[in-house]
Amino acid sequence: VPAGGCFWGVEAVFEHVKGVRKVTAGYSGGSAASAHYGMVGTGSTGHAESVRVEFDPSQVSYGTLLQVFFSVALNPTELNRQGPDYGTQYRSVIFYANAEQKKIADSYIAQLTSATSFAAPIVTQVVPLQAFYPAEDYHQHYYDLHPDNPYIVYNDRPKVEHLQQLFPKLYRPEQQFVEVTLH
Repeated sequence: VPAGGCFWGVEAVFEHVKGVRKVTAGYSGGSAASAHYGMVGTGSTGHAESVRVEFDPSQVSYGTLLQVFFSVALNPTELNRQGPDYGTQYRSVIFYANAEQKKIADSYIAQLTSATSFAAPIVTQVVPLQAFYPAEDYHQHYYDLHPDNPYIVYNDRPKVEHLQQLFPKLYRPEQQFVEVTLH
């Protein structure tokens, strides 16, 4: 579960990656009681706007998803902010689900650091995922549903275009939507 700025853009990037089955915008790092947009927006809940990425490991690896995250979805050197958004709810975090994900994330950050891939130090946190709470329905697939929203045009469309340029073989023009209906 990665987090880095407004979840609309991170969600949009991963929805355009081949091998990703489903992406859900939500909240991680705080309690269930405070997992609501109005509360998270205060920056006092411990939550970060995050996305749950479900993927097919036979088509795309966790390491490749991290590469996309660090190359396209955010600037990992910005502390508690991304672009125009400020506050701890916009911090750069990788919430890992198991020891293998932690190892891969720590190794990848170490490689980026030793290669001095960024002009400033990477501030992305790597912490265990305690829980993920899906965001309100109107935040899901926001990029696709609101393509002319000025925030999307100026902040998120360039990320998706950058994904296409940097990773043309991974890029999928249509966003992947998988909705599960329970009967």
